[in-house]
Amino acid sequence: MEAPKNSRRQFIRNTLLVTGAVILAPNFISCNDDDNKDDDKINASDYTKINFDQGVASFDPTKSKVIIWTRYNSPGKLILWEVSKDIEFSKILRKGTITTEISRDNTIAIELTELEENQKLYYRFSNKEDKAISVIGETITFPENASSVKLAVCSCSNYQAGLFNVYNAMAKSDADVIVHLGDYFYEYEAGGYGSNAQNAALNRLHKPAQEILSLDDYRTRYKQYRSDADLQLAHQKKPFICVWDDHEVANDAYKEGAENHQANEGSYEARKTYALQAYSEFLPFSRLEANNQSLIYRNFNLGNLVNLTMLDTRIIGRDKQLNINEYMTASGFDAVKYQADITNPSRSLLGTTQRNWLSQIVNSNTAKWQVLGQQVLMAKMYVPAEMLTAFGSPDFTSILTELVTIKVRLQKNDPTLTPQDIARVTTVLPYNLDAWDGYPVDREVMYNAFGNKKIVTLAGDTHNAWSSKLTKQDKTEIGIELATPGISSPGFEVYLGNPSPQTLTAFEGALTTLIDDLDYFDASRRGFILTTFTSGNVKAEWVFVNTILSSSYTTSIGHTVVYS
Repeated sequence: MEAPKNSRRQFIRNTLLVTGAVILAPNFISCNDDDNKDDDKINASDYTKINFDQGVASFDPTKSKVIIWTRYNSPGKLILWEVSKDIEFSKILRKGTITTEISRDNTIAIELTELEENQKLYYRFSNKEDKAISVIGETITFPENASSVKLAVCSCSNYQAGLFNVYNAMAKSDADVIVHLGDYFYEYEAGGYGSNAQNAALNRLHKPAQEILSLDDYRTRYKQYRSDADLQLAHQKKPFICVWDDHEVANDAYKEGAENHQANEGSYEARKTYALQAYSEFLPFSRLEANNQSLIYRNFNLGNLVNLTMLDTRIIGRDKQLNINEYMTASGFDAVKYQADITNPSRSLLGTTQRNWLSQIVNSNTAKWQVLGQQVLMAKMYVPAEMLTAFGSPDFTSILTELVTIKVRLQKNDPTLTPQDIARVTTVLPYNLDAWDGYPVDREVMYNAFGNKKIVTLAGDTHNAWSSKLTKQDKTEIGIELATPGISSPGFEVYLGNPSPQTLTAFEGALTTLIDDLDYFDASRRGFILTTFTSGNVKAEWVFVNTILSSSYTTSIGHTVVYS
């Protein structure tokens, strides 16, 4: 079908600018009646792989749709796109042409609709004038009814922190789709977060060199990340389903601001608009509502087996995070004020509209697995308050050892424990108020709305591997959380001062003992989760790479959970 006329698109854009709305790059829609004549058939051997410097990608596959993507180096170029069932492109299934535009940084996103189910598809892009051709991308449509669905779950890829070996490993895995839970890139300056003396020799400092603020800055940072060969390979070989977290805009973002946005950096709303526009250009997604293109939350029925609901816990509905330090007074912790603020029913992470939509989606769906793809830890991570206040102090290790000893004795119903001992491990606080723990009322309302549905949540954000039970306030278990380690971003090992393996193991064991709902924790390794869903169970395998400082790497399965 013909793309919208430039004049109409510019009118819509200008209207959105006046109203202050977020502008996202539209997808060009391709139906089954596109032009398939052979009058512009190409001979690929006459073409050179140039000018498609960011590679190819595909996004948001369903049984009948998928988005294919590329970027060309020049504006005003007529790009031919082709889709085939065979890698030789002997028979073209679908094709069309699009002209590159500066207004979207020469990116192209074609949303293929009305496709047949259960297909392996190949796609490519070319420009006749320059005799330029892209690499061949591979993507899929899901079957109507699948016997299994495999999702590779990842998050937190920091270019200057190390090599993207995890992307390479996912590209070579047997996953159907890569689910990216955000922090696709980081907004920090060259030499900022993630860079250190150990990875300096990799020569992967951020571009542009400054913290990114403008539309051109965000676009430049995406182009740097998409220049990486391992990330390009992952996009070439696997379709992605993505959602943004905070660093696609700025650290610890919320509705009206972010921790890493200061007044001298200009308007936060303008920065957010630039960030989300660039995101939509480089990571296109299917739209929940055609007339509301700022909504990234959306739903996928994968083979009538997995109902995957991707949530926005950052931009649309999140109220500003609480700061635990603000409750520390000269006379101690102000528990009364903290309790009043943390239980304030007006504070929300999702926002009422998204939460109601989620409840309707989950309750009306009959798939075996109700899966939430979202950014931050949903499970309760309540640690002894004494541990939280001691973190970073010289006495931390000894205090932690004492608390673990008391907790083990409590679990064994040791009658010699004093009330003071018990209070030390039962007086708890959430370790991270940026996660769902900072919005417990919103979480409980959502849990109650799910009824008897079992939930599997996928989480990122922390750079570490976790597996936890999901429990309501009355201790009723409603599901399981599978949280992925980072692709390259540093984990707890940095905050612990790069401890020995023995100290790390002890710390991991301490947390799984002290946190009631936590079953598994890895504090230091980079990797992803390979989740396999069948009608009987879901198997989650935490796949770790042994290094991000050398392109020669190995993988190992560090932990496996089977949930039914």
